[in-house]
Amino acid sequence: MSKGGLGNIMKQAQQMQRRMAELQEELEHKQVEASAGGGMVTAVVNGKQLLLELKIDPTAVDPDDVEMLQDLVTAAVNEAIKQSQQMAQEEMSKLTGGMNLPGLF
Repeated sequence: MSKGGLGNIMKQAQQMQRRMAELQEELEHKQVEASAGGGMVTAVVNGKQLLLELKIDPTAVDPDDVEMLQDLVTAAVNEAIKQSQQMAQEEMSKLTGGMNLPGLF
């Protein structure tokens, strides 16, 4: 392989690395929202799978049935994280042209 070819590959790798860093920063600012119990519990998660907000309708709070509220919170947070992961994969797919690069997200 010629020096020019290797230099070109290195340049492309650096550009990809820079774009991936930009994408990770963008994902930090993108949000998804999921709810459970007909909207009684809503979770907001960013593209880095961090829980940003949790909303609980006061009617969901029953001191005699805390377990139901726990289940609703778990379901809403898990769905929001799942959606966030899908969003991150879709954005990465745009960057890599559909190539699956394990370990990036």
